[in-house]
Amino acid sequence: MSRQVQGYVYLALAMLTVGSTVVASKLIASGLPPFSATALRFAIAFPVLLLLMWATGARLPRFSRHDRLILIIQAGAGSVGYTTLLISGLSLTSAADAGVIIGTLPVVSAAISILLLRERPQRALLLAVALATSGVLSIAFTPDAAGGSLAGNALIFLAVVCEGLFILLNKRLKTEIAPLALSTLMAGIGFIVAAIPAIFEEPFAHGISTSALDAVVYYALVPTVGGFLLWYAGAERVSGTEAALFTALAPVSAVTLAFAILGEPVGLNQIAGIACVLAAVLGLAFAESRRMKLAGGR
Repeated sequence: MSRQVQGYVYLALAMLTVGSTVVASKLIASGLPPFSATALRFAIAFPVLLLLMWATGARLPRFSRHDRLILIIQAGAGSVGYTTLLISGLSLTSAADAGVIIGTLPVVSAAISILLLRERPQRALLLAVALATSGVLSIAFTPDAAGGSLAGNALIFLAVVCEGLFILLNKRLKTEIAPLALSTLMAGIGFIVAAIPAIFEEPFAHGISTSALDAVVYYALVPTVGGFLLWYAGAERVSGTEAALFTALAPVSAVTLAFAILGEPVGLNQIAGIACVLAAVLGLAFAESRRMKLAGGR
């Protein structure tokens, strides 16, 4: 197996774990409050990531006051905000609907960059936004769809916006941070941020289901730690554009697993939604690849 093919396999497996977070969050939502589950997730993942840093000799750089503030906001939005909103949304809506909405992350991230950084939108991005929006609308306003909920879908979309803000804020850091170090920091800070409101949820007073605890442990070890290792092992073997294309597998993985594990029905609205989201992500990636080639040829 060539190095490039190995990269493809690692990236595909990484996106499979990303899609599985939707199913895990659905199980968590039935037995744990969102902040308590988030704090527990990071409490499990943080020491494992610290151990990986020690094993690889990774070190944390010195941070300015500006970067410290950015890191705290990043953890609040991308780590805690994303997870708590995802769990809260999945207590109201179906995992299949959530999978379609989460697939819009690359497009939402690009749109946020335009709105906040005042970047001039390219035609390809505007088309991608239109396609992704069509995909979300195909499942957002279908109350007859099994398990669907407008309020739940709105919370899932807010989770995607939080993750998009995380990506944007990462570009604002003045200090270069290695991916493993950044993931460790996000887990550590995320635990502190989530633990404070988790105290007021009193999770043990209402009882905790075994399936929810198992799902939290899975979320912490497989997508959070394992997904990180798989993604960066794959990304270092292929080009950035090729890696970006694999993000399109996340919604497919989420909807497929929702059907296979949770037994959720997948209707025409979800299939249409996934088709629009996939077209948006793939079109955006190909447009970026073409732009990079043209820029390199000048």
